Amino acid sequence: RTHLYPPLGLLLLAGLGAAALALYLFAGLAEEVHEGDIRHFDEAVFALSNRVASPTLTAFMRGVTWLGSNEFLAGAGACGVLAFVLARWRRAAAALLVTMAGAALLNFALKVAFRRARPEPFFDTPLPDSYSFPSGHALLSFCFYGVIAAAVAARLNGVGTRVLVWAAAALLVGLIGLSRLYLGVDYPSDVLAGYAAALVWVMAVAVGDRLLKARGSRTRPAACRRKR
Repeated sequence: RTHLYPPLGLLLLAGLGAAALALYLFAGLAEEVHEGDIRHFDEAVFALSNRVASPTLTAFMRGVTWLGSNEFLAGAGACGVLAFVLARWRRAAAALLVTMAGAALLNFALKVAFRRARPEPFFDTPLPDSYSFPSGHALLSFCFYGVIAAAVAARLNGVGTRVLVWAAAALLVGLIGLSRLYLGVDYPSDVLAGYAAALVWVMAVAVGDRLLKARGSRTRPAACRRKR
């Protein structure tokens, strides 16, 4: 049974390191937002976005941003949980449900705490009713596509296919954040803060899941253990 401890220790160490880095970034962004010193950075990114604008790119970005919307992620999340349950991926179903429910609460609490007004949108994009900081699209899409990638990659053979799954998830999450900047509905600092907060939450869930799995493996007889 001692083989359980080294992976668990490494996971805890990596999780704590990533969480500490993300929290440091988030705290720095929050302080800059509070003091107003990050305005020049936000304006520079918006100016760059406007220089590359085109009707085709605008239509593409609107489609991409929809993949990170509350409406889409709520439906996709419910379908994902159901699909995992039907496939008997019970741990993955629980992880997805807990991650998305917690992410929604975290997003709401942070927005209410900072109450940052949204920027003026581009291309006649309607503004959401919620506050701007942090970006809910960035936070929720990071959590959703990250958990989906982790669940799928863990059940694939071959390093190449796993890398492709993770790369696809990372690309999609990155594009969703970029679409918020292109459309002018979130500040760049909002998107970065959303990613930082999501990383902290996802790592916390991953560590908790690993701890529960390790504890369950130690308490169940060897004949009763089954890979899920």
